[in-house]
Amino acid sequence: MGKDILTVGIESSCDETSVSIVKNGREVLSNIIDTQIPIHEKYGGVVPEIASRNHIEAISRVTQKALKEAHVTLEEIDAITPTYGPGLVGALLVGLSYAKALSYANKIPLVGVNHIEGHIAANYITYSELEPPFLCVMMSGGNTQIIHVKGYTEFEVLGKTRDDAIRRSI
Repeated sequence: MGKDILTVGIESSCDETSVSIVKNGREVLSNIIDTQIPIHEKYGGVVPEIASRNHIEAISRVTQKALKEAHVTLEEIDAITPTYGPGLVGALLVGLSYAKALSYANKIPLVGVNHIEGHIAANYITYSELEPPFLCVMMSGGNTQIIHVKGYTEFEVLGKTRDDAIRRSI
């Protein structure tokens, strides 16, 4: 087998700033999450402007901690993979802008990741032998879908809800 591929995953689509270092798309070397739940609890839900501002404060620190915990440097990274959507626009812009700057400054390729497809791909980490095709129930925020995963990048939505009713009934 050839060289291991190391990626920096950056997730900032809502109220958590998360950075992971992943080897070969299947092995998580580090996963640092800076949650904003205590901040938003007093408002009864996520306040987009507050979420964006907190991402700005956390993103660099979380990235450095993820690299340190994984025992890798940016020079060893093969790709930077930020979430580009869907999600809160301001929150996404923080993560995407940071990723673009990191990519440009260090000459590392940037590969945007769809938030929903990221949830599907998480199954490959949990079940390292998993390969398409399979059925996936994806729940994220107010979005619930039943998806036929035909290939690594080929999906067919078989059903979805208009709200988060399924999540509330579980």
